[in-house]
Amino acid sequence: MNTDWRAVGIGFLVMLVVGAVGLSLPFVGQVGAGLIGGFVAGYLAGGVGNGAWNGLIAGSISGIVLSVLAATIGGLLGLAGGPLGGFLGGAGVFIVGVVLTVLFAVDSAIGGAIGGLISG
Repeated sequence: MNTDWRAVGIGFLVMLVVGAVGLSLPFVGQVGAGLIGGFVAGYLAGGVGNGAWNGLIAGSISGIVLSVLAATIGGLLGLAGGPLGGFLGGAGVFIVGVVLTVLFAVDSAIGGAIGGLISG
């Protein structure tokens, strides 16, 4: 399995765009973003194994970025409850973010494998 960083980067950007549009459909839109972004990364990488790997990486990176941003915002908003409130708010959001990262990674890998299969 070779990592094609161009495919990963483009897949990541597609996930961000589709995810932003998918905010109106909270769960379906985010899962769709992972599938579509993973598909694009896999298609560009080529091959089922490479497609799944590159889709997995693109999905993981997008999940990590969203988790860090959400935890930062949650921590800042939680500061209204004092320093402990900020820590607990950020940590709780971060745990949810880790679950979302796994969700993005798995469906992105599936989309990547399909994209790699189609590309040949």
